Amino acid sequence: MQASGPDDEAPGMKLTSLLFVPADSEKKYRKARETGADGLILDLEDSVAPPNKDTARAMVAGWLDEASDGPALWVRVNALDTGLTLADLAAVVRPGLAGVILPKANGGQDVAQVGHYLDALEARAGLPAGGIRIIVVATETAQAMFNLGSYAPAHPRLAALTWGAEDLSAVVGSTSNKGTDGDWSQPYQLARSLCLMAAAAAEVPALDTLYADFRNEAGLLESCGVSRRDGFAGRLAIHPAQVGPINRAFAPSAEDLALAARIVAAFDADPGLGTIGIDGKMYDIPHLKQARRTLASVQEG
Repeated sequence: MQASGPDDEAPGMKLTSLLFVPADSEKKYRKARETGADGLILDLEDSVAPPNKDTARAMVAGWLDEASDGPALWVRVNALDTGLTLADLAAVVRPGLAGVILPKANGGQDVAQVGHYLDALEARAGLPAGGIRIIVVATETAQAMFNLGSYAPAHPRLAALTWGAEDLSAVVGSTSNKGTDGDWSQPYQLARSLCLMAAAAAEVPALDTLYADFRNEAGLLESCGVSRRDGFAGRLAIHPAQVGPINRAFAPSAEDLALAARIVAAFDADPGLGTIGIDGKMYDIPHLKQARRTLASVQEG
């Protein structure tokens, strides 16, 4: 069994905008619920100091217990090599949890390990088997860069892949991960591109990483336009003000939707065709797949 791919995500798994929320901040959690984000990432990892981990786990458990309507709730657990992952999962696997974000993963074997933990914890909590999904931060270690192909075929719980530059920078000893033009330097462009290809190979969405300058809305919109052009399905957000721009940037325009509908209708009218012409331009099966994906993007959630 494979995880749902970009064209057939599971109901309720819209992933255009996922907003990080420190798991030990009630105030930030309440504000985040009103942002319009598709999901909240309740962060037990970098946002929470070691002495506060137990308190943060208890807070997340309480939020999950009270959750009803609103954004999907994801939890970023601590990395497997910290020895804290299982305690995180034991606290948060309960009704209301959409899935977990697995940081610093080294490859598909880490998804399988967390999947085994979730199998047992779902059974303990009386939850449907396999319902809790996993999003992997797939480029945060040097080893991970050589294992990106290991996510295909996808584990049944795999919901998406995303990437990150900061931890990778620390591992390789970069003085900066940006060039003088403000864009990613070559090693991090490579990580971004390989994450996108790994997600395509696994047939799951790719989510672009954070845009750190949260006050620069114009820059964020431009960057998201590049992300959408390149094939990313959504983006992580570090501040509530970023959610609206991300949602707008990844939403197909009226013109995009109209053309997609025409492409799908033309192929549906004559399934035997491999190529069609619309307004003097030729469209083939890859265009049909992209058109279906565009139409599906406004029907999810």
